[in-house]
Amino acid sequence: MQASVGDKLLVHGRTVGQHDRTAEILQVLGENGTPPYRVKFDDDGHEALMSPGPDSVVRHHKETGPA
Repeated sequence: MQASVGDKLLVHGRTVGQHDRTAEILQVLGENGTPPYRVKFDDDGHEALMSPGPDSVVRHHKETGPA
């Protein structure tokens, strides 16, 4: 898993009734974009240090270039 600051982390719910959560990656603490990441969850603003598992996906932010 590799990510950059500004990417979104999608964490799938692991049990029935647990919803998916998204978080913005604020800081990458591993080498070359690898975990752990400091993230801020979109739903409640909670910040956490995470080393995401196989139930997580990185959604890379799209850079805008010249039109």
